[in-house]
Amino acid sequence: MASASYNLARFDLVSIRLAVACAQTGSLTAAARDSHLALAAASRRLRELESALGDSLFERHARGLLLTPAGRIFVKHGLTLLQTMAQLGTELTDLRQGVARHISLCASSAAISQFLPPLLARYAQQQPQVHVELEEQVSEAVVSALREGRADLAVFVEGPDTTGLSTRLFRHDELVLVLPQGHHLAGPTTPLHFADALDEEWISLTAGAAMLQMQQQAALAAKRPFKLRMQVRSFDAVCHMVASGLGIAVLPKGASLPLLKAMKLNCRPLADGWAQRRLLLATSATESDQGVMAFAAFLTQPSQNAKARPRKQ
Repeated sequence: MASASYNLARFDLVSIRLAVACAQTGSLTAAARDSHLALAAASRRLRELESALGDSLFERHARGLLLTPAGRIFVKHGLTLLQTMAQLGTELTDLRQGVARHISLCASSAAISQFLPPLLARYAQQQPQVHVELEEQVSEAVVSALREGRADLAVFVEGPDTTGLSTRLFRHDELVLVLPQGHHLAGPTTPLHFADALDEEWISLTAGAAMLQMQQQAALAAKRPFKLRMQVRSFDAVCHMVASGLGIAVLPKGASLPLLKAMKLNCRPLADGWAQRRLLLATSATESDQGVMAFAAFLTQPSQNAKARPRKQ
């Protein structure tokens, strides 16, 4: 089937921003005001944009504007385009002010909560002309961001498919069992096999988190159900759920110790081999940018490894 051909020359950023503002406010009058346009000019721009697309973006009602299916698609991509152009403007401004380049780093919660903050602070002191942009995602999404070109580097827990990527060891961490006070598993300090806790209800991170995948695989290997009661997006939220008695959890030891102390929770070592994890740093296998490779080398050099090791408590 032949795809529709659009005259991109008729899509200017002012009109795209106007359409996005119409979607956000539900009002052409408010969108015109926010876009610094006269109402008649804004109405004309919106009609011309719809004519160029060959579709109506909005349904006009007495109470305002409602997005059509075509409008929802246009606004989704329009927002991405506007964000990209804003980022372009930021990077050009930074270049004039002495920032040589921007490097995008996507990392898992485990890497951010345990290792990256002091490293990034130290790198900023050593390389003030480089601006590192950090995004937090679960490990699967971290690898996807690198594959899709939305990140220059990725740091994540070993597990996702890394075919076609260049990887190296970043750090090691350890998973522990997190338990509320008074829980029957909380007394001993001896390591416990994960399968011996599968009668409990569990709190875990959202889908795509390496930790959740390890738990699910371990339960499958034990031929036992994994009673996943709740899924949240942060270690802090996991601990709050455990403290409320809603279930137990597995978390990285280095990241969870301050939370356990603050919420008066208990932890117990896990006897399973998968509780000892490797965090990897990855770049594209074809990456040749010297700035990106220098940053990767900084993050993985042994001296930085020692400085960023989680504190033992």
